[in-house]
Formats: sequence, structure tokens, C-alpha cells
Amino acid sequence: MRSRPWIGVLVVMSAGLAAHTAAAGPQEDVAAAGQKWATVFADNNPDTMLPFYAKDGVLWGTLSPTVRSDPGAVKAYFVGAFQALPKATVKFGDQLIRVYGDTAVNTGYYTFSYTKDGEDPGPLQLHLCEGRQ
Repeated sequence: MRSRPWIGVLVVMSAGLAAHTAAAGPQEDVAAAGQKWATVFADNNPDTMLPFYAKDGVLWGTLSPTVRSDPGAVKAYFVGAFQALPKATVKFGDQLIRVYGDTAVNTGYYTFSYTKDGEDPGPLQLHLCEGRQ
């Protein structure tokens, strides 16, 4: 398998997502929100990804040359991403989560795995910078 380094940015998860996690510390809430995102991402359904992003949220996705700043553009990103990376899954590696009041920064890496034309072309390893309010 090959790893290809990419830089990716996941930005502005819906603040409501953290409310659905068990009572834990802020760092655990951020980690749980990221894991929930990864679980839903594995469904490869653009419609189920939209609730993770605020209506005024901004996404500069790993596979996007442009910033997406409205729900229609975010959905279009995931439509294209799931076409480019069929049967995609994501796994988070080491993360450093820091919380500053109602803002959190999650720095680390994640790896996409996918199957294209019945073959595993190898994982894509990406670096993560994630924030939420």
C-alpha cells in the first residue's frame, strides 16, 4: 500500500453535535464528534454529511480546489468526493486537541481508504486541522 501526503482541512462542525455526546470533558467531546463524523462518512452519503456543518459553515475539503461556504456547495463537495473515493472510510491517527473557551482546535492526521474498480489503490494520509464553536 502507498501513502500519499495531502493537507486537508475540515472546518466548522455543527456545535449541536457535541451536545449528543456523553458528559465528558471538552477534549473528549471534540474527539467523539470527529469519530461520529468518520462513522457517518463511511456511509458515503452526501446527505448524511450535511448535518455536521453549520448552515453558515465553511469547508475547504481535501479534494477541493475551492472553499465551500453554503450547504449546496458542501453537498456538492461530498458528491464529488464519494465519486472520486468510492467506498471511502476514514481513520484518525494521533490527535492533539486543544480547547479555548467555546473554540477547539484538533491537530493531527487522518487516512482515507477506498476501493476503486475493485482494487485498493492504497491509503491517502492527510493532516488535520479542525475547529468548531
